[in-house]
Amino acid sequence: MARREAPAAGPGSRALIVDVIRSAVTISRGELVDLTGLTQPSISNIVRELIADGIIHEIGSLDSVHGRPRKLIAINPASRFGIGFHLGPETVTCVAVDLTGGVVGREVVPRAPGQAWRGEGLADRFEHFTAGLDLPRGRIEGLAIVGPGDLPSGVRPELADRIGVPVLVENDAAAAALGEFWSRRVSREQAFGCLYLGSGIGAGLVFGGALFRGASFGAGEFGHISIDHAGRACPCGNRGCVQQYASMPATVRAAREIPELRARLALDGSESGAYEAIARAAVNGDTAAYAVLDQAAAWLGVAATSVVNLLDLGRLVLTGPGVALAGSIFARRLRTHLDGTAYSRHRHSVSVEISAQPRDAAGIGAAVLVIQAAVAPGHTPGRSS
Repeated sequence: MARREAPAAGPGSRALIVDVIRSAVTISRGELVDLTGLTQPSISNIVRELIADGIIHEIGSLDSVHGRPRKLIAINPASRFGIGFHLGPETVTCVAVDLTGGVVGREVVPRAPGQAWRGEGLADRFEHFTAGLDLPRGRIEGLAIVGPGDLPSGVRPELADRIGVPVLVENDAAAAALGEFWSRRVSREQAFGCLYLGSGIGAGLVFGGALFRGASFGAGEFGHISIDHAGRACPCGNRGCVQQYASMPATVRAAREIPELRARLALDGSESGAYEAIARAAVNGDTAAYAVLDQAAAWLGVAATSVVNLLDLGRLVLTGPGVALAGSIFARRLRTHLDGTAYSRHRHSVSVEISAQPRDAAGIGAAVLVIQAAVAPGHTPGRSS
């Protein structure tokens, strides 16, 4: 492989090396040369800087065929921390992660319906959460706030000024995708996608180790892929959007239209409570509840085929509150559907997995967004408001 020179302080090269070390878990400098295509001097300079910054450390050595032991390096987990807040419709999930994306702290607090968070309230929540974890303030790289919409104008700069660390803003699906990518140690060479099932349906896409955000940070509106050009009207102006068939609200509406389910399950309360009742019944053997979720999963599979075919994805993770209880139903349906419809199926399979922490995925991803911005600069910058 031809080597390319890169400045030792070049952000792209630094991001590349951090990504390779993260996905490899442990690796030698020689292996970094082989995997990145950078020259030995560039590798040595960047690794030296990363060790000095505490981002990586040497953890031992292995015998080499050439006689000299190979020193192994790895991410140093506790040298930096990221904080993420997920502003959900009913709760705020606060998460702290280390450099590997491992969760070191989590707290869920109630959120009043329609409550608008302001800089002062978010700053107080940040101080309370980090103080409770006793994290060294100098090792906290920042705070990221994610949710289905934007913060009110002016909140982000006010909050950053109050807490004294950078504040990032992202949508929940994109953040969840980056969190899954980072904590699963997915290789940057893999085309990676994540579907976030909640009140809507979003997608996050990671290419070359970076989130793909689009021209106006609007990439990932999976819920507005049309699966029926003459189907149900959607507020976005389109018809037949998969969100109208497979989101949590759509699933609850479908279940409420079945008299036997409405009589048997508690479906007249909150939307989230009704959905949980359906999912719990489905995994416990209720055939009518199972059929409702399986139909939603079938619609989701139709839209997923379009995305997988367009982007040639090799790995897809399902996450969000919609798959917390009944993820297996969705995963099974998508695997079966993609096995028969993915254009790439004769060249490679498409892995469909379920998040290990679907309820917390957006909060974890928010915290990881902070970590990536701090230790692997060179990726697409985040939103500024």
